[in-house]
Amino acid sequence: MRLSARVDYALRAVAELASATGGASTDRGRFVTAEQIARAQEIPPKFLESILLQLRRGGVVQAQRGPEGGYWLARPAGEISLAEVIRVIDGPLAHVRGQRPEQLGYHGAARALQDVWIALRASERQILELVTVADVADGALPERVTDLVADPRAWT
Repeated sequence: MRLSARVDYALRAVAELASATGGASTDRGRFVTAEQIARAQEIPPKFLESILLQLRRGGVVQAQRGPEGGYWLARPAGEISLAEVIRVIDGPLAHVRGQRPEQLGYHGAARALQDVWIALRASERQILELVTVADVADGALPERVTDLVADPRAWT
């Protein structure tokens, strides 16, 4: 699995928003500026601005302009999965040569590769839809994730 810098920064930004606002989406008194997020997560500010715009258009964050403005999550952090953020930024979770695995046409000895790519996507989806922004911000990942991380083979 390969995640772009854009996705990595987006996930870090929403985790920072969740942490700064206590995971709430309705506490409008707790705006977080792009500058605060950029500084806290060491994200290039101009790059972050374009990511936040994409997240706003995708319905993950909301924004208010002006000197008292900033960003906040559009919904509670516990309702926003990592998969949703990734899809907003990069599109579908698994592509092979820019195509969805079910659209590929493998033949002969390579025919089973299509099933492998579909299984890989399903496995990714299970984890990325299970883990929410709140889980990341709180550092309390679901047991399924911590079990996988506990396996030393996961680290190599």
